[in-house]
Amino acid sequence: MPIIIDIGVAPANEDCAQLGITPDFSAANRLEVLAYRAAIIAVHGAPPEGCKLEHKSSHHDFGTFCSLRLIISDEAPVGAAHAYAAAVESGLGHWTEAAMAPPITYRDSIARWHKRTASDVVFGVLMSTRPDDDGHFRIEAFATIHANLSAAYETEAARFAALQGELA
Repeated sequence: MPIIIDIGVAPANEDCAQLGITPDFSAANRLEVLAYRAAIIAVHGAPPEGCKLEHKSSHHDFGTFCSLRLIISDEAPVGAAHAYAAAVESGLGHWTEAAMAPPITYRDSIARWHKRTASDVVFGVLMSTRPDDDGHFRIEAFATIHANLSAAYETEAARFAALQGELA
C-alpha cells in the first residue's frame, strides 16, 4: 500500500487562497499548489523513482480544495524514498526558500495575481536564478534551484535557453 504524505497548499508561513473567501478560489488554489510543487522541486529536486508529487482534490463542507502530496509507491527504493520524504514532509516556510515570489499576494481580502500559470512561475525563477555571463551564480543556492528546475521542467528550461540565446 502506498505511503501518502500531505505537504500542504503553500509554504507554511505564507498567505494562500481561502475557500469561501478568495474570489476564483479554485484557480488561485490550483496555481498555488502547482507553484508549491515547483518550489519543493527547486529546493529538494524531483522525486526519486517510485515517488511523485501531485495535487489532490479534497472535499470540504464549504467546497473543494487541492493540496500537494508526496506518494511513495510500494516499489520505491526504500533509501531514496525515505530520504526524499524526510526532506520534503515539513514543506517550506516561505516562497523565498525557492527563490520564488508568491504567485498571488493577498491584502485586505484582495488577491493580486502576479503569475497566471505554473509555467510562468518556473520561468520567472529560472530567470532570477540564472548564472552571470561567466557561468557563476550570484548566490550558491541559485545553482541548485536553477539545476533542479531545469531538469524537472524541460519546456520552461528550453524557453529560458532560447531567450538566453537571443540575448547573447
